Amino acid sequence: MRVTGRHRPGRALATLGLALALLTGACGGSGVSTAGADPAPSDASARAAAAHKRLATNSLVPLAGEAPTPKLPVTVDSSDGRQVTVRDAARILPLNGGVAEIVFTLGLGDRVVGRDITATFEEAKKLPQVTKAHDVSAESVLSLRPTVVLADTDTGPKEAIDQIRDAGIPVVVLDPATKLADVTTRTTRIAEALGVPAAGKALNRRMDGELAAARAAVPEGSRPKVAFLYMRGSAAVYLIGGKGSGADSLLEAAGAQDAGTAAGLDKPFTPITTEALAQAQPDVILMMTKGLDSVGGLDGLLQIPGIAQTPAGMNRRVVDMEDGVLLSFGPRTPLVIDILVDRIHQAD
Repeated sequence: MRVTGRHRPGRALATLGLALALLTGACGGSGVSTAGADPAPSDASARAAAAHKRLATNSLVPLAGEAPTPKLPVTVDSSDGRQVTVRDAARILPLNGGVAEIVFTLGLGDRVVGRDITATFEEAKKLPQVTKAHDVSAESVLSLRPTVVLADTDTGPKEAIDQIRDAGIPVVVLDPATKLADVTTRTTRIAEALGVPAAGKALNRRMDGELAAARAAVPEGSRPKVAFLYMRGSAAVYLIGGKGSGADSLLEAAGAQDAGTAAGLDKPFTPITTEALAQAQPDVILMMTKGLDSVGGLDGLLQIPGIAQTPAGMNRRVVDMEDGVLLSFGPRTPLVIDILVDRIHQAD
């Protein structure tokens, strides 16, 4: 993660430490601890350094204690309108990066047998990839002999999912996560499908505490306008986020306005035009790291018509975050909010 221009990070490191401190709390009555790391140091700067290291290493912090033991079989509702019975969670295959983060953080990472392209965190990197671009290979999935597959309604192609299901493998389909409220809902559903509902409740309590700490760090005063730009220069994809992009929910939690939504963009993504940028007038631009790199970094971004004429372009206020973290809507989302609070609200 980096911030481009004359602004440099400061406040986020302290607020990240506050979020980490909450990891040591215990959940009452469930028998599952919400802690996930060694107790955070009492010194604020030390806590900040530990939090920064956690993000820099791109790793997860599972719930503390022994890994939960799935109590199966269970029958759950699937978002494709089916009821699915899961009898065995010995070999789990999540087909979404955010879903994989939740499975690992629940303490079931040693049962995961493969990953899709969006699972970029350190613990998943050595697992075999079963997607090409964003398309699932049914043959690759079946070769791993999963006992349960976790997908979402955007996972495809449909023929591949049907082939996996026809092979007798339970496929639990989840709704995509596009806002903060979806994180706890999806965690609950995943934990129930894998037979570890108590661990799901413990993880939700942990994340709720971390999100509360992140939101508490939002300064009072004006709400800067931030435009989320999704770009893939090699494919000539240049989009600005609007209502429902996912970034709009994160920016609201970080005390900012989503510039696209404020400009009346009622679709998740709209092709970038000079007119749209002139109307949005963002103070800050938010991008995924690979997207920024794909257009030649900050200097290349400023060559795109309309960018240099925005307040963000004129002041070189561009924030980028790692692709697999920014919109993952998983256990690391509170840290995303912490980073956004610091980067977005920096004074000139």
